[in-house]
Amino acid sequence: MDDYRYDNQTVNGFILSAIFWGVIGIVAGLWISVQMWLPSWNVAPYFTFGRLRVFHTNVLAVGLGIGAIFGITYYIVMRLTRVPLFLPKLARFHLYLFNVAMVLVALSLLAGMNQSVEYAELEWPLDVGVVILWVIFAIVVFGTIIKRKEDQMYISLWYVIASIVAVAILYIVNNLAVPADLFKSYQVFAGVNSANVAWWYGHNVVGFLLTTPILAMFYYFLPKSTGIPIYSHRLSIISFWSVVFAYLWTGAHHLVYTPVPDWIQTLAIIFTIFLIAPSWGSVVNGYYTVGSDWSAMRTNYLTKFFLWGITFYGLQTIQGPSQGLRTVSQLIHYTDWVPGHVHMGTMGWVTMTVCASIYYVVPKIYKTEIYSIKVANTHFWLVLIGQLMFSITMWITGIQQGAMWKAVNPDGTLKYTFMETLVPNYPYWQMRTVSGLIFTVGMLFFIYNVLMTMHQGKQRMAGAGV
Repeated sequence: MDDYRYDNQTVNGFILSAIFWGVIGIVAGLWISVQMWLPSWNVAPYFTFGRLRVFHTNVLAVGLGIGAIFGITYYIVMRLTRVPLFLPKLARFHLYLFNVAMVLVALSLLAGMNQSVEYAELEWPLDVGVVILWVIFAIVVFGTIIKRKEDQMYISLWYVIASIVAVAILYIVNNLAVPADLFKSYQVFAGVNSANVAWWYGHNVVGFLLTTPILAMFYYFLPKSTGIPIYSHRLSIISFWSVVFAYLWTGAHHLVYTPVPDWIQTLAIIFTIFLIAPSWGSVVNGYYTVGSDWSAMRTNYLTKFFLWGITFYGLQTIQGPSQGLRTVSQLIHYTDWVPGHVHMGTMGWVTMTVCASIYYVVPKIYKTEIYSIKVANTHFWLVLIGQLMFSITMWITGIQQGAMWKAVNPDGTLKYTFMETLVPNYPYWQMRTVSGLIFTVGMLFFIYNVLMTMHQGKQRMAGAGV
């Protein structure tokens, strides 16, 4: 295990990048939450809700999410293959190019350069840049796996491979476009085909960016941090192949009651309901792993993050399929229930698992212990409370909105005017800002803990002459 050198600097660089972009993205999220109930916070032209909203989603999904995925995946792959990264200089170039691309992403979105497609807003030059970043990632990861010294392919590697292949197909197909000039392009799909492809991409890119890579982290770091072997490797493999098979068929559940043919909607709903089983296969695997020693929830601060994270994943995979049902969709579609659903996944499942993974990785890189378990526990409770307040507040708002929009008088006219349906949302939107602020304070504790751990590690290594 010691006959080669881990490329920890590239891993560390991506972690620091993810933290940097995460701060910017979270601040933007707080800002737009205030804009919902205090319109004067819309500062034209660059900081209006329309521009900040796509800035917020892209900076967090790409800057924080993919940045962390790149770095932590490199960490995992090296250790599961027992070889150094393939083409380490290319991996380092990947880090630099990623941050250059993120600067261009941020500036272009604030300038209003937007394809107006959900999760695919970037104009074509940046789409090309994203493809180059992903190709480099694939070369480094696949090259490392091919030359591995460990024959056994642990489940985390399968999730990494699926993520790389699926995202490549999804991104390229959805972003096929004809450039009009350097800053504008038009998609090759139109009308119903455009909607169908957009949500085939939109739903599944979330699945293969914010589900499968995070499951790779969960399956690797839960056993490593607790010292308890994963409960069932067989269950993890069954869950993996079932998720990969079913996920790509589910996108049209976003298009219920639209011009998309009914049979496509129904097919998507069926596969969405099916997804509950393999998703909960991973949930059960996590519970039964810790179930052999529940004291780890008390004695190991990371266990709380991983178990609550996988719990929110399980809740998401019940809530999402339920939303896909026509009877539920007709009430909550286009309401604030949807951001409540999304943020339980991003603030709960994704953020908790990524933060716990970083908590594990950083002390290993710097050959030290976490700076403060007490600070980590404070971080945990703040993000847990903030996320629950955010999600539940939005669920209530969404049900209220849907019910008021659908309410009719005996003669069939709408019972409420637009303003009458809007005003009751304000207390809930204000509560969303409060809950977002609590979550943000929790993340500041996280950043402080990570940076102090790095500082502590540098001092110890300097003292030891490392």
